[in-house]
Amino acid sequence: MNISFENADKINGLLTLTIEKDDYQPEVDKILKDYRKKANIPGFRPGQAPMGLIKRQYGTAVKVDAVNKLLGDKIYEYIRENKIQMLGEPMPNTEKQPELDFEKGENFEFVFDIAVAPEFKIELSDQDSVDYYNIEVDDKLVDQQVDMFASRAGHYEKVEEYDAAQNDMLKGDMRELDAEGNTKEGGIVVESAVLMPSYIKVDEQKALFDGAKLGNIITFNPKKAYPDSDVEVSSLLKIEKDQAANMTSDFTYQITEISRFTKAELNQELFDQVYGEGAVADEKAFREKIAEGIKLQLQGDQDYKFLVDVRAYAEKKVGELQFPTELLKKIMLNNNKDKGEKFVDDNFDASIKELKWHLIKEQLVAATAIKVEDADVKAVAKLAARAQFAQYGMNNIPEEYLEKYADDMLKDRKNIDSLVDRAVDMKLTAALKGVVKLNEKTVSLDEFNKLFQ
Repeated sequence: MNISFENADKINGLLTLTIEKDDYQPEVDKILKDYRKKANIPGFRPGQAPMGLIKRQYGTAVKVDAVNKLLGDKIYEYIRENKIQMLGEPMPNTEKQPELDFEKGENFEFVFDIAVAPEFKIELSDQDSVDYYNIEVDDKLVDQQVDMFASRAGHYEKVEEYDAAQNDMLKGDMRELDAEGNTKEGGIVVESAVLMPSYIKVDEQKALFDGAKLGNIITFNPKKAYPDSDVEVSSLLKIEKDQAANMTSDFTYQITEISRFTKAELNQELFDQVYGEGAVADEKAFREKIAEGIKLQLQGDQDYKFLVDVRAYAEKKVGELQFPTELLKKIMLNNNKDKGEKFVDDNFDASIKELKWHLIKEQLVAATAIKVEDADVKAVAKLAARAQFAQYGMNNIPEEYLEKYADDMLKDRKNIDSLVDRAVDMKLTAALKGVVKLNEKTVSLDEFNKLFQ
């Protein structure tokens, strides 16, 4: 076997591999012997068919498989041993590839185009300064979180009079009226129809409910109340959307129930519900605990922004890189045959931008000696699980539940790559914060969010 590699312009490589008969024949003979033992050919006892017959029937196919397996193994072994930073996969060279005759040939030459990563060096030190934004956890953020917890633990209670400012919810019986204002015979009747007048689109119709009391009968027009939403009219009247489009009748609405949402009080019951029994003893400690949680949540956002800024800084420091554009486009098209050339044209520039960062990040990871272990991936999965529960106000999830949720995530192969990438990013961020000079700035959450606009 003979392998040669030409890399004249540093980014377009040509790999030529010649496989000779001695390279693949032992494997072919072994497989054909196994075939003979198992072959059930009419006229011959099992395992007694002539080898010549076995070769005529299976020889070429077995040779092709053996050569292709050897080809794949040797290419990647050569790439690995010679530390060639290949991008994508080898592509057959259509111009220099000789014609192959597997039936009669014995020696086979293969020629592949290899996309090679451009050579560059990126180093970061305390001479490099990168912004780091600390988000201030102010009273406004804590108040919003307190309000969210109180709202989630709130309840509806019955009241006697409607108050628009309280966003009260009504329940009542609706009856369609005729042109004279009488109940229409055979008209639409909806019992226990739920209505929140504060969400009515037209002020004139909304005002009809002001100060309404339990038992009052209000006359209003659903179509006028929601002139641009047949969906809301159809939902309220329990009719089809096309029927709602032509509905012009007035309706009476007799109020049978008024419900007002009341937020939970800031008391021990709420503190225990949010953080577990006895974890917080008073409102001051409750707010401090909330502030700690917000700060922890925002830490991830701060670190994400830092890595974004490191990326921009490193890409600028590296400068423009030359890539084997035509070959990479062929590789991209080969991997997206169902999407076609337009997909490649539309997405190639973005793909190259991500590839550049990937190559830079590889060097930064190597320079900081980062290694991601199974425990790191598991920790990231638990963080993701904790964040998902926190979205629903569940902050005191037992550790065993987080463990189970993380284990379930790790059982799905589709999650593994993203979790590993996140683990790498987290460890790289932590390492780089100790390498570069941090230009720390304190900003509000609103100011921080504007940095992404």
